[in-house]
Formats: sequence, C-alpha cells, structure tokens
Amino acid sequence: MQTTRSDNNLIMFFNGAAVVVAYGMLALSLYLSTEVPLSTKGFWGIGILLLTLALVNFVKYRFDDRLSDDRIQRLEDARNEKLLSEYVSDKVA
Repeated sequence: MQTTRSDNNLIMFFNGAAVVVAYGMLALSLYLSTEVPLSTKGFWGIGILLLTLALVNFVKYRFDDRLSDDRIQRLEDARNEKLLSEYVSDKVA
C-alpha cells in the first residue's frame, strides 16, 4: 500500500510541475507577443484562469461523486453480509 501512495505522490508532483511549466511558457509567450494589445493579453489570461478553475471543479465533483458511490456500495455490501450471516446462523441453529 505504501508503494502506491509514493507512486501517486510522484505522479502528482510530475503533473504539478508540468502545469507550472505550461503556465510559465504561456505567460512568457503572452509577454513576448508584441503585436497583441495588453487588454487582449489580459482577456486571454482571465479566460485561461477561469478554464483552469472550471476543470479543477469538474474533477473535484467527479471525485466526490465516485466517493459517494463507493460509500453507498460499501453500506449495501455490509447490509447484505449482515443479512447473509443472520440467515446462515438461523439455519444452523
């Protein structure tokens, strides 16, 4: 179990570094584009920021939904296990 956790940390670190590099390169390209007015650069920057926030929220809600489904499934499994154990103990007695 510990290996999986360290692998996940490594993957998350790599993805985080890739996002930082991508934003840095995007900021550099916007800064160096001399033919684009500053207001257009700001508009593009705000658009990218809002897109990033929307994607983070989308992933969070999907993750929360999956956790909720898993929790419900575990409750149903526990209930079924209890019913089966009661049925078997009634048959034995």
